[in-house]
Amino acid sequence: MKRIVAKKTLRDFWEKHADSEQYLKTCFDTTRASDWKSPNDIKRTFAHASIIGQNRVVFNIKGNSYRLIVQFNYARQWAFIRFIGTHSEYDKVNAETI
Repeated sequence: MKRIVAKKTLRDFWEKHADSEQYLKTCFDTTRASDWKSPNDIKRTFAHASIIGQNRVVFNIKGNSYRLIVQFNYARQWAFIRFIGTHSEYDKVNAETI
């Protein structure tokens, strides 16, 4: 992905949840270095990711303690961070519309 919009969101989160920092950095770096053309490409890299509607993918962070929702534009190679939160916070949002 050529562009990931908004790393600051991740940084703000790991400052509050220090145990997520390395996991989020690894996910960010892997995504940044990838050239994904479809959700199947993501699944090959992150087997436990969930592909949902609206070109969104839910990543399980730190053994599913946290959830990260990213919306992809594969043609432009952009990734938009839509949500990062605890598992219980994730349960309160609609992953397809947030």
